[in-house]
Amino acid sequence: MYELHNVLRPYAWGSTTAIAGLLGRPPSGGPEAELWIGAHPDSPSAVVQPAAAGGADGDEKLGLDELIAEDPEHHLGSASVAEFGPRLPFLLKILAAESPLSLQVHPTLAQARAGFAREEAAGVDHADPARNYKDDNHKPEMILALTPFESLCGFRPAADSRQVFEHLVACFNLAGLEVPPLLPRLMEDLAGTDEPAALRAAFERLIAGGPDVIDATARVTAALVSGAPMSGHEAELSTVIHLSSQYPGDPGVLISLLLNRVSLKPGQAVYLPAGKVHSYLHGLGVEVMASSDNVLRGGLTPKFVDVPELLKTIAFEAVGVPLLNPATSPLGQELFCPPFREFQLQRIELEPGAGPVPLAQSGAAVILVVSGSVLLDSPKGDLQLCRGASAFLPAAEAPVNVHAVAGATGTALAFAVTTALKA
Repeated sequence: MYELHNVLRPYAWGSTTAIAGLLGRPPSGGPEAELWIGAHPDSPSAVVQPAAAGGADGDEKLGLDELIAEDPEHHLGSASVAEFGPRLPFLLKILAAESPLSLQVHPTLAQARAGFAREEAAGVDHADPARNYKDDNHKPEMILALTPFESLCGFRPAADSRQVFEHLVACFNLAGLEVPPLLPRLMEDLAGTDEPAALRAAFERLIAGGPDVIDATARVTAALVSGAPMSGHEAELSTVIHLSSQYPGDPGVLISLLLNRVSLKPGQAVYLPAGKVHSYLHGLGVEVMASSDNVLRGGLTPKFVDVPELLKTIAFEAVGVPLLNPATSPLGQELFCPPFREFQLQRIELEPGAGPVPLAQSGAAVILVVSGSVLLDSPKGDLQLCRGASAFLPAAEAPVNVHAVAGATGTALAFAVTTALKA
């Protein structure tokens, strides 16, 4: 078992205090958006090698991706290597959004492989802001809320979105104001009997941007700020005000009205397959995904937006809110199991003096402690982790039990990720 040192991503939308507060350390003084725990080559965690293994006083660091490459079968297990190749198939993050992330979508595996190969063949530099595909993998994901967590997740039924635009038109009429021409056009788009086509038509009209979108966004926002009634659409229309204050005129402001507006309570989770448009708006959560950094953006960002590639990637279909409820295994493990083979998440809560919890492990695993301390016990050794510490557990270390530390006070809480392959 290897303790890890992880990479903190300081994106501008990140909270300055949330991750530091969760992990029990001082803030860095800047935005702390994502803590990456895994072996993605862009920001791999580092393992601390024991002095006996060649480290100087035990502090020599080796990239987790490099460690795995030394013996993939030992570290990942044969089933994982056969299914996903010689790389850790998942990435664990702590995500802390103080302001909205970009409106985005992730490609399928086939799209990622084709897009990556195409950009490699064209010689597009990996650091080029106009590059779409950073790697050749897809990025299905889930997020478990640690605080109240606000998000936009997937298209909702076209009829529901049409009702919101109808309400906005009625507000303009009631106030004796000229209706922005874009609103009736969107209502017409969304009235189509072919729902995927209706959603696509409305999305394409908005993502095209231009004077009509800028004008409608500004006038809708001004009407709402001036007190136009929200009449049952409070969450959606309050979001328009919030997004418009940060990205005035951005197509994503009104695109948000096409999407499910989701408020998660701590302990609730959602999952997102490829092709689902989404944005995390505010909150702290444990995020797990296939090991990829492929993002196609669709607004709410100053970064590059490739509209043609975006439209090829989106699945234009209405979905319910993709909530993910935990299951309890016969061994008492609390597991979040989205329909993806790359990963599952285990929540481990231990009261003082409680018996051990078996770690759900199929192939490799990573674990992060966010409260208290735990002791990891495997046939090959022990490792104690305190709040804020994390570790990589090779497949060859299994089985691992997670113990409350003897004499400790307070509840210990940890999160562990492994593949969803059968052990």
